[in-house]
Amino acid sequence: MVRLYRTGEVAKRLGVSAMTIRRWVKSGKIKAHKIGKEYRIPESEVLRLLEGKLLDKVVIYARVSSRDQKEDLGRQVEYLKNYCSSKGYQVVKVITDISSGLNENRKGLKQLFKLVESGEVGKVVITYRDRLTRFGFEYLEEYFNSHGVEIEVIFDDEEKTPEKELVEDLLAVVTSFAGKLYGARSHKKKHLVEAVKNALRDD
Repeated sequence: MVRLYRTGEVAKRLGVSAMTIRRWVKSGKIKAHKIGKEYRIPESEVLRLLEGKLLDKVVIYARVSSRDQKEDLGRQVEYLKNYCSSKGYQVVKVITDISSGLNENRKGLKQLFKLVESGEVGKVVITYRDRLTRFGFEYLEEYFNSHGVEIEVIFDDEEKTPEKELVEDLLAVVTSFAGKLYGARSHKKKHLVEAVKNALRDD
């Protein structure tokens, strides 16, 4: 006789929320039997997840805003790799972008969406929320969750002061619009961004 588990029991064994388990069931990542309004999950599925065939498969995503931050990007990736190694995660892909967090057409971000939608991974690991997107993080998180994928953020954005967060948002907006007006690598763009930085620093 096949042993069946409640979603709460499976969530406890896997160390995730019951809501995550239900999302995985609905997206087809976990096979389950529906009994009334509840799901029952076969033991074979629980063992499959415990073996790391889905749960511990992660994508690393790192981003910086400009090419002169390439060293920062490298350090960011290295930190994420070490973090995933310490957690026992299996990194299936490292995706990077050099672009504004306001840019919705990032090559790496599009690649990340395809991986999430394919059902090949169970988690995306980032350093800060704004590495993934400057605004609207909650919408992306909800979308990823709808495909059974969790976003794991290493550092809490609440560590940033409201003033620092506001300055970062303002610079992101200025950088994005200056790039559209003058071109991503133009001197006018660099001068404008530097002028805004200096003005904010003086305040």
